[in-house]
Amino acid sequence: MDLLTVYWNVDPCLLRLGGFELRWYSLLFVGGFILGYYLFKWFFRREGLPWEKLLDPILYTLLIATIVGARLGHCLFYQPDYYLTSWDGFLEIFQPWKGGLASHGGAIALLLAMWWYANRYGKRYGFDYLWVMDKLVITVCFAGAMIRLGNLFNSEIYGDVTSLPWGFVFARNGETLPKHPTQLYEALTYTLLGLGLLGAYKYRLDKLCRGEIFGIFLIVLFGMRFLIEFIKEPQVGFEQGMALNMGQLLSIPFIVAGIVILVLSVTVWKKPARVGGKE
Repeated sequence: MDLLTVYWNVDPCLLRLGGFELRWYSLLFVGGFILGYYLFKWFFRREGLPWEKLLDPILYTLLIATIVGARLGHCLFYQPDYYLTSWDGFLEIFQPWKGGLASHGGAIALLLAMWWYANRYGKRYGFDYLWVMDKLVITVCFAGAMIRLGNLFNSEIYGDVTSLPWGFVFARNGETLPKHPTQLYEALTYTLLGLGLLGAYKYRLDKLCRGEIFGIFLIVLFGMRFLIEFIKEPQVGFEQGMALNMGQLLSIPFIVAGIVILVLSVTVWKKPARVGGKE
């Protein structure tokens, strides 16, 4: 085994007190929402919006949509044969603590939830759906990176065997060969994308078109997700032998949507990214 190979045997539980367990995944998951809360506060304040009235509603909306959407995404996209064919399986849909969240399901739910939020508050305060999504996707980059780190602590969603020196041996799962730490690949990708989009928002806001950040996000994040999936182990049995796995098939519509949104934002809509900006 290469000297740089990481022997990964970290306990996914950070703290145990009696029957209570605090897991790294839960801590990082919540941490993503806390970071998003403060980013949105900055977005609202920077563009002169009443953050006191807008911040809590968007936090609650995001939290509910993420959990519900990610859970339903896992159940419907990856294991419908289990969750929809028995009463016990159906009841387990409502028990997300038993494991099973899919990021594509969470993404779909967030798209729908932000449509509701923009229609509920946007007309009153002068913003629209694309304005909200331009801000949301920046926070999603960092929250997604933290969730992937949580997956690393859970020793889940990793890649195939690798001979590269930074492979991880996931000992808690009985692995003996180094595997691609795809959780870290995705976390790094999301972080770099988030920093790039945040920099564009901070330094080029007056030059951006509304929807431009959103389109770039969809293309880059789901494009990288599509590529990384090639070296991931199958998540469920039916993916064995598939030319493209479920994660890749679900990524394609997001990539296409990103291209369409980006092109339209800079050629047809040409709406300023800043609230109250001049046409």
